[in-house]
Amino acid sequence: MPLQPPPPPSISPSQMNVLRIVASMAWADGSLEAEEVNLMLDSFSGLFAADAPQQQALRAELRDYVMQNLPMEELIPRLQTAAEREVVLRLGYEVIRSSARTPDEALINDDEAIAYKKLVDLLGFAPETVTRIEAEAIAEPDSDEGIIDRLTRHLGNFMKG
Repeated sequence: MPLQPPPPPSISPSQMNVLRIVASMAWADGSLEAEEVNLMLDSFSGLFAADAPQQQALRAELRDYVMQNLPMEELIPRLQTAAEREVVLRLGYEVIRSSARTPDEALINDDEAIAYKKLVDLLGFAPETVTRIEAEAIAEPDSDEGIIDRLTRHLGNFMKG
């Protein structure tokens, strides 16, 4: 019996596509830890749902989608605006910059660097645009905010704007 795809989530296709691309970047090192998934689901469901029951339902809907490691080549062409492409680049950059788990580990490992270069190539931005977006991400003041909280905040700002 063929696998059935999960039912579509109750967020817009545009929002879902951005989330999938961010998840794809999180998968760049070959794994997505359960803790990362739970943080993403908690944050994203809080962003897109108004109350606790809706958040719980959306969290369940999004789990199947976040766990899928879809190729960026399939997802990037679905981006419809320059703003979507810019937020994807920024969030992708932040995801790979945040993945060092030990002080001895490189900030960006080889797999992540390859995935990020692929993202940049697929988005087709001019080098100066990439440099500007990366500089904005780096210039953001450090805080106690974790990567998932920061991604959620940027996604929230994008979805409102």
